[in-house]
Amino acid sequence: MTTSTPRPQRPSHLVHDELATPQEMAADCRAAGRNLGLEARLERAARAAVSAPPSIRFEDYPAEVGKREIRVSDAAARLAAALHLHLD
Repeated sequence: MTTSTPRPQRPSHLVHDELATPQEMAADCRAAGRNLGLEARLERAARAAVSAPPSIRFEDYPAEVGKREIRVSDAAARLAAALHLHLD
């Protein structure tokens, strides 16, 4: 008869004994959020979520809106001419 060798027992505890408590991990997450600037973004998003939506009424917008002036620099004009894209 052959004798079986005993298998090593798996530990019943977590493999990573260095895990922190949930309170410590939550505090770490809050500190990381502060360092990444997430709190300010979340506060801005929360304010935007509860603020009034922008108006879609015609009266709330100015009737006359001036057009922007588009300027073409000399360098851009030379490039356009070299590519035969005539900008006037």
